[in-house]
Formats: sequence, C-alpha cells, structure tokens
Amino acid sequence: MLGRVANTIYWMNRYLERAENYARFMDVNFNLFLELPTNKAQQWKPLVAITGDWPLYEELHEDVEKDEVIYFMAFEAQNPNSIYNCIVNARENARAIRPDITKEVWEQINSLYYLVKADCAKKRHDDKDLRQFFNNIKNGCQLLYGMYDATISRNDGWNFGKLGQLVERADKTSRVLDVKYHLLLGSVKQVGSSLDLIQWAALLKSVSAYDMYRKKYGKLKSASIAEFLILDTEFPRSILNCLLRAEQCIIRLSGSSFGYSNSAQKKLGALKSQLEYTDINDIIEKGLHEYLDNIQLKLNDISTAIYDSFFSVEQHIN
Repeated sequence: MLGRVANTIYWMNRYLERAENYARFMDVNFNLFLELPTNKAQQWKPLVAITGDWPLYEELHEDVEKDEVIYFMAFEAQNPNSIYNCIVNARENARAIRPDITKEVWEQINSLYYLVKADCAKKRHDDKDLRQFFNNIKNGCQLLYGMYDATISRNDGWNFGKLGQLVERADKTSRVLDVKYHLLLGSVKQVGSSLDLIQWAALLKSVSAYDMYRKKYGKLKSASIAEFLILDTEFPRSILNCLLRAEQCIIRLSGSSFGYSNSAQKKLGALKSQLEYTDINDIIEKGLHEYLDNIQLKLNDISTAIYDSFFSVEQHIN
C-alpha cells in the first residue's frame, strides 16, 4: 500500500475518533452542569484543556463562557480540532481514498458531514438542539465504526485505520483523566466529597466507562478509576487495552511478532510493556499527573514514529 494512502486512512480514523470524543465530553458536561455549583470557568475550561487548544481559545475569547466553549469545540472554523473540522477532514480523507473503502462507509461519512454542516449553519443553538447534535455525532460515529468493522477486509488499510483510531483513543483517555486530577477539583478538602464523586462519575461517563467500572469495582474510588482507565486489559477505552490492540495492528503491518522491525513497533511495544509491568500504587507514588503527561509525550512520539516507519517510505526511496 502506498504511504500516502495509508496515511490518509490512518488520519481519517483519528479525526472520526476525535470528533466522537469531543461530542461525548460536551454531552456529559451538560449533565454535570445541572448538578454542580455554578462556576463556569471551573466546569468549562477543562474541556478545552483536554484538547490542548487552550492557548488558541484564549486568543479568540476573553472569558470562559459555556456558549463560547461549546461553539469553539463544536463549530469553530479556526479551531483545527473542532467537531466540524474533524468531520470535514475525515470526509476529505475518505474522498481521497474512495476506492479503498466501501459504499456503506462513504455514505455514513457523508451523512455525518451534512449533519455537522447543517448545525454549523444555524445562527442559534439552544440546549436541546445541542444535546441532540452531540448524540447524533456519537451515534453516527459509532454506526460508522460498526460499518467499518463489518464491511472492510482485514487488509493493510483496515489495520492502519484501527491503528489511528486506537492511538487517538488512548491519547484522549489519558487527557480526560489528567484534567480531572489536575484541574477539576478545586481543593484537597473536597477529596471524597459528594462533589468529588459527581466529578469522577462524570469522567467515567465521558469515556463510556461508568457501567463497566461499577460492574468490576462497585464504589467510586479515585485510585480504582485511574487503574481502570489506565491499566485494565479488557475495557476497550483503557489506555493499556488500546495499546495492546494497536500493537497487534503494528505486528500485522510490520510482518514480525518477535522483537521489532521499525521504530513505531519499538516505541509502542515499550509503552505497552511499561503499563503491563506496573500497578496503580507505583503510578500514584510517582504522581498521576506526571505519569499521564509522560504517556501523552510517548503517544506523540509513537505517532511520529508511525509516520516515519510507514508513511514517509516513498520519500526515502526517492
């Protein structure tokens, strides 16, 4: 497969996963807004911080307001990571590789594109419209994931697509957990309070982990939640589970399951092993924020290594 085509498939899936994550984060925050004391900055700033786009938000807006944050994350044309831009970029990538995807996948991406385009054109959005929009994006992306899995042959293209989705998913899980620990809780005195528990429950719901967590652990405890989202091998949105499945994609693409044959396989395998051979007490002792920050840096390195190992190969030939 040409490096250009592989790169396009990879990023198409990253953009779709990013759009779905943003829709989920904002939808959960609406529910949280009804239960928490009024503090707009405390509630809405972390959503922007999750994306890493806080400096851009500050350039465009003076205050942290609910409507401005939602518009910035959902529809802002100047925000390259807004839901609108993610869906537009995913569609452009899909159009470029139309022969490599199925009719069902292409039509569903088009459906998402026209959905977000229509909502972006609206001059005014009330809460009901926004909740429906976020649900439509979540359901539309999840429907697309099902179509992708059910209609695409398990060839190199499928593996590059899943690899992009899983790297993006691991990154967003690490970010949402880091923001809760680092920004949401206003005072150490609130640890274990009803406010603290509401925030932890919202965090689990934002990554669709609430039901599976309660089934495994029962009570809401910060250490157990961190363990579930970082180290659980069975939950599909935990960081370790994403890395385990991403490694299988890398192995199939590299053609080698022993050692490593490229820098992407080496870096991904090293991070996966780091998580496999640690426990939550070690992580907390080192500092949860510092540990998650290190994971994010390594995921960025893995993304760069994936590009160097697979997508820039044609440049090396020349």
